[in-house]
Amino acid sequence: MTDERAVLVMAKAPRPGLAKTRLAPILGDDRCASLQAALITRAATTATAVAPGATFLAFDPPDSRDELAGLVPPGVELLPQRGGHLGERMAAAVTDVYAVHQGLLAVVGTDIPLLEARHLHDASAALAGGDDVVLGPAYDGGYYLAGMTRPVPSLFDIDPELWGGPGVLAATVTRVEANGLRCHLLEVLRDLDTPEDAVALAAEPTLPSAFRSLLAGPVAVSPGESSRG
Repeated sequence: MTDERAVLVMAKAPRPGLAKTRLAPILGDDRCASLQAALITRAATTATAVAPGATFLAFDPPDSRDELAGLVPPGVELLPQRGGHLGERMAAAVTDVYAVHQGLLAVVGTDIPLLEARHLHDASAALAGGDDVVLGPAYDGGYYLAGMTRPVPSLFDIDPELWGGPGVLAATVTRVEANGLRCHLLEVLRDLDTPEDAVALAAEPTLPSAFRSLLAGPVAVSPGESSRG
């Protein structure tokens, strides 16, 4: 293991009608796309502050490279996502990164507007201290960060049916620990996926201004809206 840190951002193109669809009833398709673009920029900028020269972004769909390249700082290496469900795509992206990088790696998504450099530093500290895996729990039962010092096959090897649901974190911890690995959990953060998330995050005093302006206006939860896909 080396002391070099790398960060891998998993990102979905900010296209109207395809990005942040569960927020569309309260924000509209165009504002959802703008929100996704801001989230990508935020995640990539945070990553490069921690791992300059070793930040990667795995993008989807395959024809969105140019869209994503315009949203991230110079020097971010773009990789197309491969695989079916999210676990397969993350595992493939980690394999791609470790083909050119050796050392600490943190994988993050773009759904956490309150993600800061300190969370990545905390993950690195835990890994440097002897933990095999670090996970950042999300309020929805998933996780916003997965850290490792080497490829960990069991990390993404959970029931494919669980991806996107509330049991992802618990299943991952169980799987990792069953393989005799030490797992460290960071603080819990909130995803920005549903109308309830939008309301809660809009009230956060530390929410970056870019997101506050995008969530300004008619951000209210209507009955049944949060269940839309």
